Amino acid sequence: MSAKETRGMIFREITIRDIPALFDVRTSVRENASTHSGLYSAGITENAVEAMLRTSHRAWLCECGAKVVGFAMGNRETGEFWVIAVLPEFEGRGIGSKLLNLAESWLWATGWKEIWLWTSLDTQLRAYSFYKKHGWFDAEVRTNQRIMKKSYLPLSQGDQASGKVESWPEKYRRGKPNG
Repeated sequence: MSAKETRGMIFREITIRDIPALFDVRTSVRENASTHSGLYSAGITENAVEAMLRTSHRAWLCECGAKVVGFAMGNRETGEFWVIAVLPEFEGRGIGSKLLNLAESWLWATGWKEIWLWTSLDTQLRAYSFYKKHGWFDAEVRTNQRIMKKSYLPLSQGDQASGKVESWPEKYRRGKPNG
């Protein structure tokens, strides 16, 4: 992100007091939208999210001013990149990319060498191209959902120091499968 795009944006780990704002963001997205009642009926309640954050999950948000404008969460027990959501009026500013990187980096740091996520079967949705752009690859389709994965592959010491990681498919596309 450029300095202009990051001006006034704060990225930080989510706290329990942030949970209500997460529901506001999650129910305001343009794709894969849900309602509060839809989330609740799926077992995703404020109490459930609090329990996840206290045990298996970790999450980050972006706030602009005092407003939460996006968030992402991962599950260290399963290696799943669990959710990402950005308010429509804040799309295209690199917020989703930064949040994705924070969650991926944490999952790598917990020891996962391959992480995964569920997404729609519809490859025309922006989420699909977003994940592909960030090194995720199609793994399988089951239960009407696409499973995408990303494999950890450290780069040079300089890149490791910067926190970069590379997926296996990207390395193969560059023609360097063995290093």
